[in-house]
Amino acid sequence: MRPLQQEIIDTLKVSPTIDVEEEFRRSVDFLKAYLKKHPFLKSLVLGISGGQDSTLSGYICQTAINELNEETASNDYAFIGVRLPYGEQADEDDCQEALSFIQPSKVVRVNIKSAVDASIQAVESELGKISDFIKGNTKARERMKVQFDLAASTSGLVVGTDHAAEAVTGFYTKYGDGAADILPLYRLNKRQGRAILKSLGCPKRLYTKLPTADLEDDKPLIPDEVALGVSYAAIDDYLEGKEIAEKDAETIESWYVKTRHKRKDPVSVFDDWWK
Repeated sequence: MRPLQQEIIDTLKVSPTIDVEEEFRRSVDFLKAYLKKHPFLKSLVLGISGGQDSTLSGYICQTAINELNEETASNDYAFIGVRLPYGEQADEDDCQEALSFIQPSKVVRVNIKSAVDASIQAVESELGKISDFIKGNTKARERMKVQFDLAASTSGLVVGTDHAAEAVTGFYTKYGDGAADILPLYRLNKRQGRAILKSLGCPKRLYTKLPTADLEDDKPLIPDEVALGVSYAAIDDYLEGKEIAEKDAETIESWYVKTRHKRKDPVSVFDDWWK
């Protein structure tokens, strides 16, 4: 095994194999325990994009909420599934199917287009035209801001969808979809999350669809694997300690090193990880 590969596996806590029922239960129990430990918390908030990660996270959240309400003989707890389109989303049908599968306690829809456009216009009035890539990050940050507003108004937590295959490449927006209070999928790779959804009876197209961040207007629905230059199958194999093609391993490790700042607190004079 490559030296950095072992470090990455240890850091991200990835197991080469999992029991899907045990790992689902582990995530549900984790959320329940955290909410019970902090009795002022009453909700879980998550943006539902229609992809694998938010569908699995959402189902885990709703299961935890249902069990807490049953155990307390109340309706004190709620899972808020949030739709956050920029105008009209190309794969809206998938989003609605994901919501039907999850059955959130409450669904909220906030169109972020006007807020994003106003922000971009204000910046461009001072600095000139900015790239569509930067605008994509603005969308991600606006979506997270809305989720934190909803969580604050409902005594809740913002749930993140970060998992090992995403964390190793830093394939998320810093302080955007990378910002959250709690991460039920942390430790799982893409393949393992897909296996859990399959075991739960999730509609097949939601866990087999091509993963995409869908942030850039000029590259709508561009696949993650195209943007990364490596497949999730190769990333998952790498995280499970398997040997993969040298080029793929180098690409994964390059992303890991370049995006290390995303997995750290803001750098201070006491840090030396960046040297």
